[in-house]
Amino acid sequence: MEEAFSVCDRFMDIPRLHPDTIDEIKQRVDIVDVVQEYVPLRKRGKDFVGLCPFHQEKSPSFSVTPSKQVYYCFGCNAGGNAINFLMEIGKSSFADVLLDLARRYQIPIRTVEREQHEELQRQLSLREQLYEILAIAANFFQHALRQPQGATALTYLKETRQLSEATIQQFGLGYAPAGWETLYRYLVETKRLSVALVEQAGLIKKRSNGEGYIDYFRDRVTVPISDIQGRIIGFGSRVLGDELPKYLNSPETELFDKGKILYALDKAKGAIAKQDSAIVVEGYFDAIALHGCGIENAVASLGTAFNQERVKQLLRYTDSKQVIFNFDADAAGMKATQRAIAEIESLIYSGQIQLRVLNLPDGKDADEFLNSSPEAPDIYRQQLQNAPLWIDWQIVQLVSGEDLTQSDRFEKIVPSMVKLLQQIPDNARRTHYLHRCGEILSQGDSRLTARYEQDLNIALRKLRKKGDKEKPPTANIQQLKAERDLLERAESLLLCIYIHCPQYRDTIAQTLDDKDLIFSVPHYRFLWRKLLEMREAEGSRDLLSQLHAIGIQYPQEMAKVSHLLQLDETAREDIAREPLIVSTAIAGLERVTYEKYRRYCIERWQQLDPSKDAEAMQSYYQQLQAAENTIQALDRERHVSLFDLYGATVRYN
Repeated sequence: MEEAFSVCDRFMDIPRLHPDTIDEIKQRVDIVDVVQEYVPLRKRGKDFVGLCPFHQEKSPSFSVTPSKQVYYCFGCNAGGNAINFLMEIGKSSFADVLLDLARRYQIPIRTVEREQHEELQRQLSLREQLYEILAIAANFFQHALRQPQGATALTYLKETRQLSEATIQQFGLGYAPAGWETLYRYLVETKRLSVALVEQAGLIKKRSNGEGYIDYFRDRVTVPISDIQGRIIGFGSRVLGDELPKYLNSPETELFDKGKILYALDKAKGAIAKQDSAIVVEGYFDAIALHGCGIENAVASLGTAFNQERVKQLLRYTDSKQVIFNFDADAAGMKATQRAIAEIESLIYSGQIQLRVLNLPDGKDADEFLNSSPEAPDIYRQQLQNAPLWIDWQIVQLVSGEDLTQSDRFEKIVPSMVKLLQQIPDNARRTHYLHRCGEILSQGDSRLTARYEQDLNIALRKLRKKGDKEKPPTANIQQLKAERDLLERAESLLLCIYIHCPQYRDTIAQTLDDKDLIFSVPHYRFLWRKLLEMREAEGSRDLLSQLHAIGIQYPQEMAKVSHLLQLDETAREDIAREPLIVSTAIAGLERVTYEKYRRYCIERWQQLDPSKDAEAMQSYYQQLQAAENTIQALDRERHVSLFDLYGATVRYN
């Protein structure tokens, strides 16, 4: 146990929980109690059954076995223990689930080092108190909405926003009274809560003269903002009078970081998984309006930059990685869309996200459009189906409002179009868009389409040739082969240990999730998906039997990984050194990921014009240096090359 824990420690960015704490959590947790919070269960013999929460079904195939403290679905093969269930149902990390269970069952948290233990206890105590204060404030705002002083706010929600009573209650909408100290007096004087904590929760602030406090939200409709687990961490608000700003969010607190939050993700995650796509809008009322119309896979960015951290939150819930941006269609919304695309372009070009962009007619946002007519929700759904890919949207934006008959406008557009085409890594797709751009430039004249297409291709080749004059060294064939060998060996080792060493399963799964690492070799990726579906907790024998059963259903796929199911002498030697092997294999996967990103930076650097893009070139050069430094650090962490350890003939430099 100590050995397994040390490996987990090394790769998870959490306080080092004592093994006894983890064991006590596992012993105290009752899987029936946990599952019943999400799935209605009924007794059947010694077990409990219900409808599976992980796939759609009409007859129950989901079984919970109290004697073994496991669950299993005979329909989709999902299975595991209570911790696995909570990780899967909430898409939460192993660490978050453990800490939440410790709080729920009032299990004292012990950590390996005393200083860490004390700091963790302090943080947990503070956060728990802030959660409680914010929940009390939310109830206060909801109550105020139903009082005479909240009549204007309630009318605004029902008539101006056209929200139903059910939607108002579902999202916990409320009203902050107009008085300067109404909430302050309620929380501090009536509820006897600490002034300092109420201030840390972002609900009050000091007066400008430093004497006393005033409410942070006044005469505003309030919108609770929750984390992925549904706990309120802050508030958004909309003014009812003429006060500015029109929209106001909680200040940054211990719980609330607007730049990392996706509003309504706690409510949308199930629909995102079910529909295998996510809609991103700008404001909370856009998201609320969509949910109110039954379009429940929508989240809001709260008007801040949509970065890689946020998009990765969404990608946990959609296998196809399909995300649709539906920002406002005015000039500001267009700029926000462009900025968001730029922020996540490395994920787009590497195929980690399938991005589409929806702009609604007449410059409307989602809320305005959905309230424009009774047919609007159905029209919106159709618009979603027809939303163009990001590259098509970008091309349209280049020529939007431009008079291509004017030579100066034409000459301005073409270089931007070539630069956009250059960023498409796939040759077949680039050829498709060369033809598409030729059609746009020819304005429907088929005789000119081929000519413009050829001109664009020539310009594209010149730009590439120019970029080749000064460029860092690129990977050679031997290097790419070594990278492939490293990847296959690392993935094979991790899967082998996962299958045959149950004590390392949580460590491996959580580490891959925390570091956003994926299996790249197709047959290993297939096996990993099946292992995640099972998450069997009873040992390698049961897991192996299930894998053999999968082999009957998927004979071709499983034939490619059958060598992992039987341990030969070499494999036995490998797994005898699990901690070293796990750490080395994880570092190997990371190294390949950073090597790919390094090459991406090189490619982008080559495509830039030194006379026009000096700042961008400097940025990519810095990113390149950072990637190379990380690669060197990973090599030091690995201590010895996997190729040295396992006798490969090609060394990865």
